[in-house]
Amino acid sequence: MEAHASYILATVFSLCTGTFLGICFFVILFGGVCVIASPAHQINEEILDKEVRLISEDGEQMGILPIAEALEQAMQRDLDLVKISPNANPPVCKFMDYGKYRFEQTKREKEAKKNQRIVEVKEVRMSPSIDSNDFNVKLRNAQRFLSEGNRVKVTVRFRGREMAHTDIGKRLLMKFAESCTETASMDKEPKLEGRHMHMFLSPKKEAKK
Repeated sequence: MEAHASYILATVFSLCTGTFLGICFFVILFGGVCVIASPAHQINEEILDKEVRLISEDGEQMGILPIAEALEQAMQRDLDLVKISPNANPPVCKFMDYGKYRFEQTKREKEAKKNQRIVEVKEVRMSPSIDSNDFNVKLRNAQRFLSEGNRVKVTVRFRGREMAHTDIGKRLLMKFAESCTETASMDKEPKLEGRHMHMFLSPKKEAKK
């Protein structure tokens, strides 16, 4: 009765979590205790294969062994038996301190996330008739964005009859790019899309450092 209830629970869990999680998180009953398999690796008693190709903690090939013998050797070494290549035939397992391995892996992931920077795209908008003061303000804003490691989209918007003089907008953008040459490089030539002409500036690596 107890086993039947556990089977129903496992089935519902698989349906709720989807096919992938249903495979990764399966329930094995040992004396009425539910053990949920690791989503990353199968370890120790979670490994149900009859035999495995074994690798020592030092990376030495130990050949193909029955799972019972592999588990016994892991116990003698006070280490975990971890399945590292489940799709191999037979699966490849390795001796390791799995708790220490997970701790170091989590630490590396946190460190990588800490050092990761999301590059944003900042936009600077101008009109073809912009005066020199406003131009310099826009330029300083763009240079600040670039110094922070962000890309900058510089846009010139044309109104009414200004569409007949898009060359003015292009010259304005080229002047803007030339003023940022020390800190940025232009990704592409200015491009006209509808009533907007824009270009993208990316910070130079030297400037980022």
